Amino acid sequence: MTRRAIAVAVIALSSMLAAFGCAVSAASADIAVSGNKVGTDPGQISQQGPTNLKPRGNDQIASFSAGCFWGTEDIFRQVPGVVATAVGYTGGTVSNPSYEQVCTHTTGHAETVLVEFDPNKTSYKKLLSIFWENHDPTTLDSQGPDFGNNYRSAIWCYNMDQFAEAKKSRVEAQSKLKHKIVTEIRMAQPFYLAEGYHQQYDEKHGTHFCPIGHGS
Repeated sequence: MTRRAIAVAVIALSSMLAAFGCAVSAASADIAVSGNKVGTDPGQISQQGPTNLKPRGNDQIASFSAGCFWGTEDIFRQVPGVVATAVGYTGGTVSNPSYEQVCTHTTGHAETVLVEFDPNKTSYKKLLSIFWENHDPTTLDSQGPDFGNNYRSAIWCYNMDQFAEAKKSRVEAQSKLKHKIVTEIRMAQPFYLAEGYHQQYDEKHGTHFCPIGHGS
């Protein structure tokens, strides 16, 4: 059992204990998040739903799949210019999937991070660079100890400019690697928010449960 599977099991157990009045207060986690300036509602997804994302002002949105979304989200939340992030599922055929459904590897969904960013402070090109540098794009349907199509490498584009820039960046990334990149580059699909306990997981718990490897 991977560390992530153990963590999910612990969360499930905590939920069970809460039902019997034995839950530990989550105040410390709330305090930790409140001091962070990066938001948690990219594209106003909590109001707009999975297909009608609306970034604020002149912000833009981007989506990346790079294995376990806990660690991937945490990395993007450290980037100056990133306004908000959330984790969820995209690229599959099942509407509003649960984590348990996605883990059966039958929904077609990939664990994905939705990012809202201010283009005056960072660029899509910069986000692409961070994406390539912080996971192994040469392993098919797997990252580190995690296996299955939900852990695949993918870039989800919201317009043709992003699509072209993503494809260009893949060529550049390939020139630095020995093994073939298997990353998908596709137009964005409906993005379904993951369960609350997955959101900003590493930030809330002060750890990095999903170390991300590098390709070669």
